[in-house]
Amino acid sequence: MYCMLAFVCLNSLGQEKNIIKTSKALKDSIKHKYVTNGAERYSYFSHEWQLYLDSALAIIPDDASLWELKSMPYDKSRKYEMGEKYLDKAVELDAYNYLDLRAFQKCIFYKKYKEALIDYEGAVKLKGNYTMMEHPYSFYQGICYLGLNEFDSAMKYFDRTINTEQKTGGDSFVHFMDWFYRGITLMEKEDYEAAITNFDKTLSRYHNFSDVQYYKSICLRKLNRAEAADKLLDEAYDNFKKGYSFTEDNAIYEKYPYQLSGYMIKYHGKSM
Repeated sequence: MYCMLAFVCLNSLGQEKNIIKTSKALKDSIKHKYVTNGAERYSYFSHEWQLYLDSALAIIPDDASLWELKSMPYDKSRKYEMGEKYLDKAVELDAYNYLDLRAFQKCIFYKKYKEALIDYEGAVKLKGNYTMMEHPYSFYQGICYLGLNEFDSAMKYFDRTINTEQKTGGDSFVHFMDWFYRGITLMEKEDYEAAITNFDKTLSRYHNFSDVQYYKSICLRKLNRAEAADKLLDEAYDNFKKGYSFTEDNAIYEKYPYQLSGYMIKYHGKSM
């Protein structure tokens, strides 16, 4: 039997009264014994990995990092209700380090945009417009408003993101995804020329980005430039098949808002 079965697993999330106050050195030792060793022997997605975490949590249930680790494989397996309840526990124990992560998960994974905005407001109070997962909070706040069809608010936050990055390092410091989502927002506002300008800024940095080519082709079609739209749509489909799409790390687990599928390009590009 697995060594961790020598410990009693947690039966529920309501055992705070049994928290054992431990030193950092002892916590580190427990984590090494169960978390590090478990990770070396088993996949994060395995049942055995969860048992190792439960063994550590039976001893130090006040450790927020263990609850976050427990949530991670569920979120990446799209078992979101399972992942969220464990991440909630991490936030309860350590909001400073995990509130922004929960905001990110609600924005990108759970698609709970209103709740994500509340969490981001709290995170801003704790850390300011902090950067995580390559982008400042304002970038994700813009995505949330875009997901709620509140386009003016989305523009405000994308502009804030771009202005912050320009002040930090000039235009070269602006992430190409900022221009992409700003372009999407302008497209939704039916300002197609301005949307194309933003898409072109993205393509100047990532010239075979199929998602951008697809949405630019839609704007061209709206401007009655059908021939150019058709040509670009064909390029988008070829680049999509070659894998030139979102480069965000978490896009391998969950599609980002407006991230394409092959079905969209193949069957809907010419009808938009």
